[in-house]
Amino acid sequence: MRIIISPAKKMNIDTDTLAPTGLPVFLKETEQLVEWMRRLSYAEAKALWKCNDKIAEQNYRRFQETDLTRNLTPAVTAYEGIQYQYMAPAVFGAAESEYIQEHLRILSGFYGVLKPFDGVVPYRLEMQAKASDAGDLYRFWGGKLYREAVRGDKGNPPCRRTEKEDWRKGAVIVNLASKEYSRCIEKYLQPEDAFITVTFGELADGKVRQKGTYAKMARGEMVRYLAETQAEEPEKIKGFSRLGYRFAEELSTEKEYVFLKQEG
Repeated sequence: MRIIISPAKKMNIDTDTLAPTGLPVFLKETEQLVEWMRRLSYAEAKALWKCNDKIAEQNYRRFQETDLTRNLTPAVTAYEGIQYQYMAPAVFGAAESEYIQEHLRILSGFYGVLKPFDGVVPYRLEMQAKASDAGDLYRFWGGKLYREAVRGDKGNPPCRRTEKEDWRKGAVIVNLASKEYSRCIEKYLQPEDAFITVTFGELADGKVRQKGTYAKMARGEMVRYLAETQAEEPEKIKGFSRLGYRFAEELSTEKEYVFLKQEG
């Protein structure tokens, strides 16, 4: 079973709390993107990022000075978004850390696919960015993200279903990523793969509606829950009951697990 999540815009450098255990698998491709970013003018970079001057100046300087192999922070602690705060990987025990290293993959417009303890540097480059020289980033990465995140280097699904479930040979992907990132995987799914999107929402006028902040909080808690319970099968997901959410079987399907926030 493989779990996919999105990165966060805000990042930090922390070389003391946890040590990286490796480098990103697509470092050569990332180097290409660095060179492309360095050729942009400040105005072009700011337009690409769609941010204020303070953020643009910081990130423009980062790309000019970045070294992809020095002063590295493990990806799972480098990202500061709400999802990562609620995951709280810095206080994981050994078992939880080993679990996410095996099962969790972070999708990135800059790095492609990251294992939790791959060493990274701060950057700003969202998957939906329109990269002129590199082309659209979805085209730049193509099927590489699916093959690495889901299938592994040799094309065999390390996240394949367990024998006792007697399912077809295929991968089980638990989708906790935003649509911007999950589409990098969905486009290349094979018929034998199981792709389960987890939705956290509230009922309003008979429809399930997600609220961004609450959904991000729940995604982080879900990763923590799966790590703490050492979940190996999708059925385990349904037992999640944190932050007031409960599994809504009547609204769920094989492809979407819906969790509703309970009143009170």
